[in-house]
Amino acid sequence: MKNMEKELLCPVCQEMYKQPLVLPCTHNVCQACAREVLGQQGYVGHGGDPSSEPTSPASTPSTRSPRLSRRTLPKPDRLDRLLKSGFGTYPGRKRGALHPQVIMFPCPACQGDVELGERGLAGLFRNLTLERVVERYRQSVSVGGAILCQLCKPPPLEATKGCTECRATFCNECFKLFHPWGTQKAQHEPTLPTLSFRPKGLMCPDHKEEVTHYCKTCQRLVCQLCRVRRTHSGHKITPVLSAYQALKDKLTKSLTYILGNQDTVQTQICELEETVRHTEVSGQQAKEEVSQLVRGLGAVLEEKRASLLQAIEECQQERLARLSAQIQEHRSLLDGSGLVGYAQEVLKETDQPCFVQAAKQLHNRITRATEALQMFRPAASSSFRHCQLDVGREMKLLTELNFLRVPEAPVIDTQRTFAYDQIFLCWRLPPHSPPAWHYTIEFRRTDVPAQPGPTRWQRREEVRGTSALLENPDTGSVYVLRVRGCNKAGYGEYSEDVHLHTPPAPVLHFFLDGRWGTSRERLAISKDQRAVRSVPGLPLLLAAERLLTGCHLSVDVVLGDVAVTQGRSYWACAVDPASYLVKVGVGLESKLQESFQGAPDVISPRYDPDSGHDSGAEDATVEALPPFAFLTIGMGKILLGSGANSNAGLTGRDGPSASCTVPLPPRLGICLDYERGRVSFLDAVSFRGLLECPLDCSGPVCPAFCFIGGGAVQLQEPVGTKPERKVTIGGFAKLD
Repeated sequence: MKNMEKELLCPVCQEMYKQPLVLPCTHNVCQACAREVLGQQGYVGHGGDPSSEPTSPASTPSTRSPRLSRRTLPKPDRLDRLLKSGFGTYPGRKRGALHPQVIMFPCPACQGDVELGERGLAGLFRNLTLERVVERYRQSVSVGGAILCQLCKPPPLEATKGCTECRATFCNECFKLFHPWGTQKAQHEPTLPTLSFRPKGLMCPDHKEEVTHYCKTCQRLVCQLCRVRRTHSGHKITPVLSAYQALKDKLTKSLTYILGNQDTVQTQICELEETVRHTEVSGQQAKEEVSQLVRGLGAVLEEKRASLLQAIEECQQERLARLSAQIQEHRSLLDGSGLVGYAQEVLKETDQPCFVQAAKQLHNRITRATEALQMFRPAASSSFRHCQLDVGREMKLLTELNFLRVPEAPVIDTQRTFAYDQIFLCWRLPPHSPPAWHYTIEFRRTDVPAQPGPTRWQRREEVRGTSALLENPDTGSVYVLRVRGCNKAGYGEYSEDVHLHTPPAPVLHFFLDGRWGTSRERLAISKDQRAVRSVPGLPLLLAAERLLTGCHLSVDVVLGDVAVTQGRSYWACAVDPASYLVKVGVGLESKLQESFQGAPDVISPRYDPDSGHDSGAEDATVEALPPFAFLTIGMGKILLGSGANSNAGLTGRDGPSASCTVPLPPRLGICLDYERGRVSFLDAVSFRGLLECPLDCSGPVCPAFCFIGGGAVQLQEPVGTKPERKVTIGGFAKLD
């Protein structure tokens, strides 16, 4: 117990607890400290003793009304029941208040405000267990010395007994003296001497009854009266013994685990101490780096300051020289000095040839001086406005100068991220995030058995750009992926996990083959042979007009250029929701050519392309497997009708005659199992099954698409054709 003193200190007074109270946030505080804190918060009269019974101010003599003596006083037992049931008034509650005052207590441990209710401290439990621990700790470390008898005459003897009822300590003689035989005090049970007296058991602060149950909903001890009150109506309440045993088992189990891993605790302490040392060294290095950079900025500024001042000095000297020369010229124009004096002397010359010779040059100088005098202007400006510096941008940069932040968590673009033959992952940084130099991609399968220990991720480092391809994913699996950015400041937070389903079988790559089939002039196949559109045009309009007279309406068919002869295959396509009637499926290549080379009568009730043969085949004694199976789509809906169910061999809850429609998903998936002779139609986004059909796989099977009226189909483009950076799954390193 020598090292546990920190756990026994009150967070307010920093001394050992004295009558600690349990706050709603499960922290403890001395009762006296709690009263002081409430007083500082402006709550007056709410710090009642939780162990005392609430009293009414109306019962005190100073507040008693003169008419009260003429009234009939209630019986003591009735008054006691009223007080216990919460009626009447008590400190902190005003009679007739519609909205009782809610007291908030600032917890010094969690730095948060906790609600005490309208009764304040009077509604809190005392932590008797903590009081006993504090007392045992005081005795173990001999804090405060021996406990003396409080009833002895000076000098007092050492106390040997204590009495909870009398709340005093006694020596043997005083205990006998104050607990004589034959009196009610003789029934008091002696205890060990102590400086703090506690009640024998934990009492309910509301009804002053012994607590017997524990409310799991409120996480609070309750008495029998609390249990039947409306406050705990419908709550899960258990006996105290059950709560005691459950909490004791949990605490014992946790404590046993901690005590059994003392080596781990010591190792972690050493690691934390090493981290502290590294933190001190790294902090010092960071300070030196910042100081060096700031000194570098200062040196650059000083060098720039010197060069700018030198430029100003040179400009100033040049201007002063020009102004000085102009001053000298003007001084020469003064009477009797300089140029004017010389001209006056020349005018005194009487020899005409000599005068002409000297005056010609002098006249030019006098003319220039006269013009300068008439058009006076300083030779240089005294303003240095052109030397002003605009440091607004630089000051803003210096003001915003701060430590480099790590990139924020990327946001994965779920609209562009999908799994097909490969996994295409696309992401972006939030708008105000610092830039990232490169990214780290981590992923793992979620449908594999969990291994003991931490979750193992596969990682790819230094991925440039904001998209990547993950090659060779396992089929029929669920992958969880996440991304984080990195720059000079370090790694940022991971993005939210995104889950992707991979196709249930290897992806079949094929193109559309429009070299055969009926009415090929009505089928427009794209240049890359991955999209087809049925263009009815004028012939279909004429056929529709003749339809009223019983004409035949043909079906336009386009097949894939690849046939499947073994294994399992999967492909996906998107059907235009505005298509009138489109059938997507598979079939035997020979049967498809035989069935659709002619002009079938789609109006005849005996024609059903899903069945693979004329409906008159019901006369056959043995039902053969259909040579092809289609999923019917029209006007943005998928028809799961009776014909489809009969082909699929499915008998749902409503029987084989049931039919329904489901919304058309963005992409449809087709999974062919050649060995089993089954074909499944899926929602290619969620991989939810739509329909499963039997199929005759006695020969090569190829994809097929049928159009009746206008419609369009787009094959899903393989992810591998995208120019983004490829990441090989098999080359990832394992992470602990």
